Amino acid sequence: MNQQKRLVVDANILLRAVFGVRVFSLLELYEDQVLFSTPDACFQEALRHIPPIAAQKSLDSDEGTEILHQVSQFVQPVDKSFYEDFEGAARARIERRDPNDWPIVATALLLNAPIWTEDYDFFGCGIATWTSDRVEIYLRNPSEP
Repeated sequence: MNQQKRLVVDANILLRAVFGVRVFSLLELYEDQVLFSTPDACFQEALRHIPPIAAQKSLDSDEGTEILHQVSQFVQPVDKSFYEDFEGAARARIERRDPNDWPIVATALLLNAPIWTEDYDFFGCGIATWTSDRVEIYLRNPSEP
């Protein structure tokens, strides 16, 4: 039985999909082979960050918000009701680094999936992490768990 690969996406990756090209392209390219998920909190966080980032880059924040909605076609939001049972275990793993990141760790525990992030706070939490410069190794390799 061939189980679909899973990958939990951090808010900073959602923002890279909005303001860059490569991340959006990878999500689109691998959407049929990988279940991309993120806690609902990450979409909310990305929405909060779009206006200031867009202003800094002299871009239209409404356009950024629209791109984030397009990203949601590739990245499945996970409702808190599904991952909140893992809050204690997630907080224990991330508490010393950034306790606000517990929803990402909890979602990764729920789905038994690695995390795609640029945030070094996740390193050492006991869950595999992939950064954007290396994530395609995981995405394109069928034998990579």
